[in-house]
Amino acid sequence: MSSQLKRYNSENILNKIIITYLLVVFPILLFSQETKMVLQEMDKQPVPELNYDFISPDSIQIDTTVIDSVPKAIIEAPIIYNAEDSIIVSFDGQKVYLYNQAKVTYQNIELTAYFIELDLETKQIYAEGILDSAETLVQKPIFKQGSEEYESETMRYNFETGKAFITKVVSEQGEGRILSDRTKKIGKDVFITEKAMYSTCDADHPHFYLHLSKAKVVGNDKIITGPAYLVLEDFPIYFPFIPFGYFPNSPTYSSGILVPTYGEEQNRGFFLRDGGYYWAASEYFDLAVRGDMYSKGSWGTKLHTNYRKRYKFSGGLDFKYAMNIYGEQGLDTYNRSPQFQVTWSHSQDAKANPNRTFSASVNFSTSGYDKQNSLSAQNYLRTQKSSSISYTRKFENTPFNMSMNVRHSQNSSDTTLSLSLPEMTFSMAKVYPFRKKKRSGTLKFYEKFGVNYTGNIKNTITAKEYEILDQAFPQDWKNGIKHNIPISFPSFNLAKFINVSPSIGYNEKWYFNEKNYSYHKDETFLDPFGRESNVKIDTITGLNRVYDYSYSLSTSTNIYGMYLPLNPNSKIKGIRHKFTPSASFSYRPDFGQEKFGYWQALEDSNGVVKYYDVNAGGVYGGSPGRGASGAISLSLNNNVEMKVLDTKDTTKTDAEQKFKKVKIIDNLSFATSYNLIADSLNLTAISMRARTTISGVSINMGGVLDPYEVDENYRKIHKYVWNERKGMQKLGRLTRANLSFGMSFKSKKGEKESDNNKEIIEEVNLLQGEYDDYIDFNIPWDFGFDYSVNYSGPSNSAPNGRVTQTLGFRGNINLTEKWRISMNSNFDIMAQEFSFTTFNVNRDLHCWSMAFNFVPFGYMKSYSFTINAKSSMLKDLKLQKKQSHYDNF
Repeated sequence: MSSQLKRYNSENILNKIIITYLLVVFPILLFSQETKMVLQEMDKQPVPELNYDFISPDSIQIDTTVIDSVPKAIIEAPIIYNAEDSIIVSFDGQKVYLYNQAKVTYQNIELTAYFIELDLETKQIYAEGILDSAETLVQKPIFKQGSEEYESETMRYNFETGKAFITKVVSEQGEGRILSDRTKKIGKDVFITEKAMYSTCDADHPHFYLHLSKAKVVGNDKIITGPAYLVLEDFPIYFPFIPFGYFPNSPTYSSGILVPTYGEEQNRGFFLRDGGYYWAASEYFDLAVRGDMYSKGSWGTKLHTNYRKRYKFSGGLDFKYAMNIYGEQGLDTYNRSPQFQVTWSHSQDAKANPNRTFSASVNFSTSGYDKQNSLSAQNYLRTQKSSSISYTRKFENTPFNMSMNVRHSQNSSDTTLSLSLPEMTFSMAKVYPFRKKKRSGTLKFYEKFGVNYTGNIKNTITAKEYEILDQAFPQDWKNGIKHNIPISFPSFNLAKFINVSPSIGYNEKWYFNEKNYSYHKDETFLDPFGRESNVKIDTITGLNRVYDYSYSLSTSTNIYGMYLPLNPNSKIKGIRHKFTPSASFSYRPDFGQEKFGYWQALEDSNGVVKYYDVNAGGVYGGSPGRGASGAISLSLNNNVEMKVLDTKDTTKTDAEQKFKKVKIIDNLSFATSYNLIADSLNLTAISMRARTTISGVSINMGGVLDPYEVDENYRKIHKYVWNERKGMQKLGRLTRANLSFGMSFKSKKGEKESDNNKEIIEEVNLLQGEYDDYIDFNIPWDFGFDYSVNYSGPSNSAPNGRVTQTLGFRGNINLTEKWRISMNSNFDIMAQEFSFTTFNVNRDLHCWSMAFNFVPFGYMKSYSFTINAKSSMLKDLKLQKKQSHYDNF
């Protein structure tokens, strides 16, 4: 009723009604034997409360038979109502009319609207909104019951039956909304609608929706529809026509069918992917089984489960198996390629146990799985995988820790697989054996003496993927035990500024076999690398101890240099140079001596004696090196900074704070060492590193200078370069060098400016109308590039050396707030070809999204164009056209 009981405009009429009510109706209601209204004192509670309990008068004896014949009250709780404008009660007291911000509350039901009519006799309530000056309906009825909320134009509700009739209702159902012309509420959370719209778009008028001729909605459960069709931007699309529909709408996860995605590939044909069943087993775990089918015979299956126990642990497990079939059976091109992948992640809650943890991160697959089944460029280009299963234990109130690991790594490009099964580490944190438990005063010199220990047990194997199951234990596996005991002595200062730190290191390895070498002039054998040799290698089992030790003494200090400009008005306050020299001496005995037994000498037919390592190929490496070493190591590190006036800072008042630090050289370092005991090639190569930033460009460079010449086979000989060469080459023979730098550019428009522009646009729209064609030319964008060049010196394979240069660039541009274009590419300058390159265009369509992805060349050459609804519930509502990269094979 368009204000079915309009508000009386005349105050005289309103006064007459109030007087009539007070003189006639009120006394009748007050002394009625069937009903008595319990009125609240107006000055104590402004909101009236209606109570429908039957109350017998005190002065009149009531026949109990009459009382028993009176029907029981239907309304079980007080009805509380109020309104901002006015509250009008009818002559018979059975109807109440509420105007402007009207509100009625009954039990867990709340109804608000501009106008509400409360009929106490029929137990019904009616509500509607009102048109404002712009002809917009405002203060619409909003009905709340528990967690459910509905908005409509009009509503009629019955307190007794719980049923309602609603027009133009809007209700939230999971991720979507239902907008219905006419709706009947036939039970708790059960509705029947006619001419309804279902959409996940949150606009007042949805950009797209499913037109439902009839539907039944069961709140927090499901939506069942009759014939339906899609409407996009008010344009009906009758094909495909939906004869019926079922939409799960449960706030909690539940079991159900997983609808597959569809498409086409040139090599494998038409497909249905990821169809299956989801089982919501319990609150502790679930299970999803999916399958893939291709029209040319390929198929696959996938299993996924999540598990979780609150405050204990959580994780997920995936198993995928794919059988890819290429070509026609009976032809040479026919190929069957079975592949599988296992991934597992497990984590323990930090509160479960502070001293014991168990975690897992497993990613294992056959080498061809990603190449043949990946749906993303990142997975397709990945060649390295690794896994780790770890258990750690901390022994409380002790310095001891223990960990056990199972590790895996693989290279899918050459099918190499490495397993560590198991690996165990036992460690002891540094202890100070001469330190008193209860001490006073400063520490004595000997109390600073400390020692720690690390023990490791490892059992590993490296083989080709197709050979791993044929390897025998323990013959083909590498195993051993390693002990490491570093002993640290207290450091001290020499001449106050030079820090000196002595230390001793002891390592011991236990192997369970060793090699024995014998020379046979007339026989040939294969060495571990598959090459022919006259040396036969036999393996002798038994415990084999391999130990080594060393002594070292290191020193370091810092030297500062300052430059202060003479002009007090200079923008440069000062330049500081930090110079950090360090030196160390280390000694290691000659473990090639016969008494150690680590190296075996063999003389060939030419009388040449060669030495062979009896522990070659050990899991912790071979034997300690031959020849004693007494090396002096030197390194120099430089850092240069400048303090300049910050002319952009206008907020600070203190003159000292207006200066800022600028790094001129982040780091410039040199390092080398000299072996005092070696009979030749005493000096090691000189390594150089430099890093700086110039005008936002980060520059990194490095190089290695070898001080010795080489022979015709590029083997080093004991001749210094500076004795044989001239000019810059006297500095050393450049064996390696690298240079890299990169820079990024971006628009100055920040988030704050974007927000300010939006506010200005909104103000213009309010003053002058809508400006949909407005374009902000201050477009946010960013662009960056990286360049690197690497040089490696002459060798047998590259007599003139080898140079590689790569240029990488990337960029993003937002044409408008909803349009975004991005690209990423790399260019090999020496090979004159591009590597993996992508172009992407994205458009935000509010409740939809559009994406165009293009790889123009290479093994991943492909394109895809997709328009799809954003909601995960409607993930299959999409338009897609693509060419898969699998079609390139």
